[in-house]
Amino acid sequence: MNAPFFAPQRFDDPDAALARVREIYDAGVAHLRDALRRYVAGDDGIGRVRACYPFVRVETDTVARADSRLAYGFVAGPGTFETTLTRPDVFGQYYAEQFRLLVANHGIALTVGTSHQPIPVHFAFAEGAHVEAELDATRLLRMRDLFDLPDLASMDDGIANGTHEPRAGDPQPLALFTAPRVDYSLHRLRHYTGTAPAHFQNFVLFTNYQFYIDEFVRLGRQLMSMPAGADGYVAFVEPGDRVHPRSTSAPTDGAPGSAGPVGAAVGDEEPAEAPQPARLPQMPAYHLVREDGTGITMINIGVGPSNAKTITDHVAVLRPHAWIMLGHCAGLHATQRLGDYVLAHGYVREDHVLDEELPLWVPVPALAEIQVALEAAVADVTQLEGYELKRIMRTGTVASTDNRNWELLPHHGPTRRFSQSRAIALDMESATIAANGFRFRVPYGTLLCVSDKPLHGEIKLPGMANRFYRASVDQHLRIGMRAVELLRRAGNNRLHSRKLRSFAEVAFQ
Repeated sequence: MNAPFFAPQRFDDPDAALARVREIYDAGVAHLRDALRRYVAGDDGIGRVRACYPFVRVETDTVARADSRLAYGFVAGPGTFETTLTRPDVFGQYYAEQFRLLVANHGIALTVGTSHQPIPVHFAFAEGAHVEAELDATRLLRMRDLFDLPDLASMDDGIANGTHEPRAGDPQPLALFTAPRVDYSLHRLRHYTGTAPAHFQNFVLFTNYQFYIDEFVRLGRQLMSMPAGADGYVAFVEPGDRVHPRSTSAPTDGAPGSAGPVGAAVGDEEPAEAPQPARLPQMPAYHLVREDGTGITMINIGVGPSNAKTITDHVAVLRPHAWIMLGHCAGLHATQRLGDYVLAHGYVREDHVLDEELPLWVPVPALAEIQVALEAAVADVTQLEGYELKRIMRTGTVASTDNRNWELLPHHGPTRRFSQSRAIALDMESATIAANGFRFRVPYGTLLCVSDKPLHGEIKLPGMANRFYRASVDQHLRIGMRAVELLRRAGNNRLHSRKLRSFAEVAFQ
């Protein structure tokens, strides 16, 4: 029993192409959900059930292309390029922009139709559905015979890693991620962050301390109690999809490059105020939502490079405009003081979690647009400039390690390496986040605050640390939010530059 098949059709109008994508996807998901409902109700006569993702394809026979100053929106050369698509309710605006650019830059039509890539039934579940609670073990096992399940072979990161080699006759990739890979990450994001993908915004702040989240929540709730202003924020969302609308405006359409209504996920309406979750998720996310999706998402990733890689692996599918690490670090220079800022312009990677995907010989450069915005934000918030600004902020190399107790190693080892690298600060997450930004073509930056100096006898003690955090977090967070304002004002064309693009890059941003 297959979902309706839509034969490939050419579209000169990007909006019409997107409408067909929605039609194919919605029909496929409705087909899977209907069959699943029947199976849960005890119907054993549904037979083999399948629905496939929509695809979009472009074909060109010339090397002539768009303005070479563009970073995306064009294919690399002659050939056929294709990708599968998912969740147009979340990515509608993003897809519309990619379609528009391809048509405008190449003067060619888009082909849209039903692909041969099955939609795993798990990725079609209605929000909040828990099939395992409604079926016994025998019927759960038999689902494998009737429905397509997730296939890891169709969702690896070969395209992003530059290792993907299409088979003879296959089209070249049009996007970094296939539809199954995107769906997988959307489900992981809900699991790890406790919020629906539709709430995520295009600017993401990562932190490794709950103090920052507490302050972000305070600011978010405070903004929602005030009349709508020039900041453009219309809602504040907390884990459990608890939506706090602006006092004088209801939530409106907005999300990452796209979305549907604030609070909507997987095509299902949710109440504006969901109940408080019994416990926080592993990496809770909070969202200051703007109608156009250019608000701020903040995630407490916890401690360690493994967490940093895990969350950025999944946030990357949302194609954010930038992500920035705000956290604390160990200052490595005697002249640094507690509370000083470190603006990373290079990274030493001793995190060991990305060595296979991004070899250590690959440089992870600083991005000028992010650097300028962060430095300007520090100046704006502290009201310091020029030589006085240097008193509280140093620009230099940040080393990230996977050894939380690196201080206990024989000092001739790490101390010598850090000195040779000219590192001025050390943490456990920043290099991982920057490296994954480089890998996934997401603009990245790092602004850390010195919280201890273990090489110089200033180590964290509980009481001192708590006082320090409370005193430093407010200013640091305001600097991060100010940097986002500056990046938003500068526009996406400057942010998504050619620096992060490879020789033969995919067309989608």
